[in-house]
Amino acid sequence: MKRYKIVVVFLLGLVGCLPSNGDTKGESNSVRVAFLADVHLSDIYGELSDSDYRGVLNPGNGEYAFIRTMQSQLLSTRLFNENYFAFLAALEDVVDRGIRYVVLPGDFSDDGQPLNIRGLRRILEKYRDVHGVEFILSTGNHDPVLPFEVDSGKSDFLGEGGERQIIASRADLYQESDHVVVTADIRKSGYKEILTELGEFGFFPREENTYWETPFTDYGYENYNFSEAQIQSNLEKRTYDVSPGFEVPDVSYLLEPEEGVWFLAIDANVYVPKAGEGSDPNNPVSYGKSSVGYNNVLSYKAHLFDWVASVMERAKKLGKKVFVFSHYPMVDFNDGASKHIEKLMGEGKMQLHRVPHNLVAEKFFDAEVTVHFGGHMHINDTGTREFGEGLGFVNVQIPSLAAYIPAYKIATYSGCHMNIETIVVGDVPRFKELFPLYETEYEYLLKSHDEQIWNKEILQSSNYREFTQWHLKELVRLRILVKDWPDRLKDFLLKSSGYDLLKFAGSEAKYTNSESSFSWTGFDMIFDFYRLRSADKLAFSDITAKRIQEYEIVINDLLSVREGGQDEIQLLKKDLVEFAHIFQCFLNGAPADNFSIDVPRGLILE
Repeated sequence: MKRYKIVVVFLLGLVGCLPSNGDTKGESNSVRVAFLADVHLSDIYGELSDSDYRGVLNPGNGEYAFIRTMQSQLLSTRLFNENYFAFLAALEDVVDRGIRYVVLPGDFSDDGQPLNIRGLRRILEKYRDVHGVEFILSTGNHDPVLPFEVDSGKSDFLGEGGERQIIASRADLYQESDHVVVTADIRKSGYKEILTELGEFGFFPREENTYWETPFTDYGYENYNFSEAQIQSNLEKRTYDVSPGFEVPDVSYLLEPEEGVWFLAIDANVYVPKAGEGSDPNNPVSYGKSSVGYNNVLSYKAHLFDWVASVMERAKKLGKKVFVFSHYPMVDFNDGASKHIEKLMGEGKMQLHRVPHNLVAEKFFDAEVTVHFGGHMHINDTGTREFGEGLGFVNVQIPSLAAYIPAYKIATYSGCHMNIETIVVGDVPRFKELFPLYETEYEYLLKSHDEQIWNKEILQSSNYREFTQWHLKELVRLRILVKDWPDRLKDFLLKSSGYDLLKFAGSEAKYTNSESSFSWTGFDMIFDFYRLRSADKLAFSDITAKRIQEYEIVINDLLSVREGGQDEIQLLKKDLVEFAHIFQCFLNGAPADNFSIDVPRGLILE
C-alpha cells in the first residue's frame, strides 16, 4: 500500500511543478530565497532601557560596546561579537543580488534577550523599509531558550581593563560578586516577548499577504479572511499540551506573501517538563531546553505531521512552490559517520544526541516533503535519504555566520528544480573593530597567568573567514580535545606526524620520500578533521590538494590495519580505524556547495 502511495505522490508532484512551457530547467516563474541560519545576533552597540551602564569603552573608535570576552568566544561553538558585522555584510550581499525573501530559521538571537531582540528588529526593519527585503523567521532553541520569560545573566561580558563584567537581570544570580550590572534587558524572553517584537516577520498575518495559517486555524484557502486570521493568530490560540497540564506555544505557520509561493515554517522546539512532583506549568524552569530537536517532535508534537501533510497536499493541488524550513536538521548530519563517532568518542559526544532518528525523514517524506532547510549545527552539509522507486529526501544544512565556515544558502526554485548556492561571507567590513578591546583582555589574562589564555595570532586575521578558522582552531585546542577526545588517541596523535601514522599502519615503505611528504602533525589532521566536519566541500579551498591526497593515503592504510586483543596497542589500533572511518565519511559526503535538487523526486542531480 505504501509503495502505491509513493508512486502517486511522485506523479502528482511532477505534474504540479511543471512550468507552463513544459521546460523543467527554465527560469520562468523562478523564486530566489536566501537562508541565514544561526545568526546569534548580539546587539553590541545597543542601549539598556533601565540602566545607565553603557558597556566598555573601545579605545579604537571611542564607542561603548556590550561584548563578550574573546576567551568566552573561543570556548564556545559560536562567536558572540563579530557575527554582528558578518550579519550586516551578508544582508548587504543579499541586497546586491536583488533577493527579496530572507529566511532566518532559528537562533536569530544570542539567547532571546530583550536587548538583542530589539537590536535585531531594528536591523530587519531597516532592510525591509530601505531595500524591500521581506524577512521570514522561525524559532530556534536560543529564541526562546524556554517557553516563558526567565531571569538570566552572563558572567563573561568584557569590562574595563580586560576583566570580566557580570550583567544579569537579578543581582542574586551571581552572589559571588558585588560588581553586577542589573538590567531586565538581559532576561531570556519567552515566546510572548519575542513575538511581540518580531511578530511582523512571519509569525503573524499581514494584510498584504495572500494567505497565512497555523496548525490550529480552522479556515481554508478558499475562504481566507485577514480579519479572521488576525483573531486566530493570537498566541493563546496556538498552544498544545506537551504533557498533561503543561500547555506551551507552537508558533509554526504557513505564509503566502505573494501568489504562488508558500513558506512553511515549522516550530520544532519541544520543551519537555522536568521529572518531579510539584512542577508549576507556568514556571519556565519546570521545562527542559529544546536543543534535541526532531527526536522530541516525534514523541510530543505529532500534530505537526498531519498539518504538514495537509499543507503539502493543498500546495500540489494549487500549484504552489513550497519552501519548508525549521531550526533543526531532519537527516543525520555526519555523512554516515555517526556510528563510528559513538564507537570512538562515546555516547553523546560531537552532539550525537542531536542526530535525528531515521523515522523523522520518513514521517516528513510520508507527508510529501522532499526538501527541507535546517540549521542548529553550525555546519555546512547536505543530508540525504533514499526511499526506493527513485525517490528520496534532501536536508539542506545551513551553516552559521557565527562559525567556520561563515556562509548562507540561496535557493532558486524554478520548474521542478531547486538550485542551491552556498555564499561564503569571507570579507566583512569592520570585523576588526573590537580588536583593541581584545588586546586589553589579552594583557589582563597574561598578567593573571590564566590557563586558558588564547593565541594572540587570531588578531592578525586578514579577513573574517580566516578569523573563523582561528576560532575553530582555538575551540579545538581549548575545549574539544579536552572534553570529547579519548586520551589514548589524543595523546598519540598530538605527538605524531603523518609519517608516524604511515609507520603505525606498516605502510611507510610503499612511499618514497614519505617522511618529507607526510610532515604535517597530528594536530594539523585533527584541525582539518573539524574543518571538513564544519564546512564540508567548502573546506577544500583551505586545505591543500596535496594534504587531502596524503590524508586519503593514511586513511586507506589505517583502514587496512588488523585489529585484535585488548592491550594498549590494539586498543589504539581500534581508535585509529574508527577515526579513519569518520575522516573518510567527512571527505565523501553529498554535495554541499552548489548543486541542484529534483524536488518531486527528492534527489540531488549529478
